[in-house]
Amino acid sequence: MNLGNFKLYNALQSTCSQRVRYTLHYKNIDYSMEILDLFSGDQLKPEYLSINPNGVVPALVHDGKIVLDSSVIIEYLEDINFNHNPLRPPEPENAAKMRAMIRYFDEVAGPSVRIPSYNMAFLPHFQDLSEKEFITLAESKPLRKDFLLKMGRTGFSEKDMNESTAKIEATCNRMEVWLEESGGPFLLGKAITYADICIMPVIVRMQDLGRSDLWASNAKVIEWLKLIQSSAIYEKTYCEGSLLSQVYPHLRNGK
Repeated sequence: MNLGNFKLYNALQSTCSQRVRYTLHYKNIDYSMEILDLFSGDQLKPEYLSINPNGVVPALVHDGKIVLDSSVIIEYLEDINFNHNPLRPPEPENAAKMRAMIRYFDEVAGPSVRIPSYNMAFLPHFQDLSEKEFITLAESKPLRKDFLLKMGRTGFSEKDMNESTAKIEATCNRMEVWLEESGGPFLLGKAITYADICIMPVIVRMQDLGRSDLWASNAKVIEWLKLIQSSAIYEKTYCEGSLLSQVYPHLRNGK
């Protein structure tokens, strides 16, 4: 669909980027894509910082207008194209429920998925650095500095891992209740909404890390995930290189 020129700056494995790619495909919006290598520091280069001073992905440029933050971007895409494949419920009550779900996902599940992601996939990148190189790297990432310094070059503790996975398990339990209340198959009923899209990358990431046990007792979440992953839009969103197990051989070997 021609709504102007869209360019998405993103990283294939970024869960926040995956939200936006799914939305663009679902709403049939044509876009070009620039893939940033986060470990090479593409997001910290002056040309990208001029677009997003926070030095994180994704960022969307629409006809020269810059839109930042994945949750903001996906609602922006709804606002400019709300009549085509809507993803926001028309009823104010359900729209409010959707935003409350997204707030919960962004504050609980989203931050929690970073810890197992870093420990199980990304840690070797940091272990190869000297302590001085690691500190320099952390200092260069203002929004991730405290997170990286807490992790250190040895990774997060078992306590940190257990707390993060417990929060994701609690999220799955809450999703099960919402799916039961709405009648499914999606979180707010028969139609997919931004709430489903916002939590999808977290669940897919944990599945990719071999932690499907976190929702093994939640039959409705299992069916929800199968439904989402059976769509052509999911296949477009998760192109080759989007899953950590496609990039890090030790994750494939562990499955």
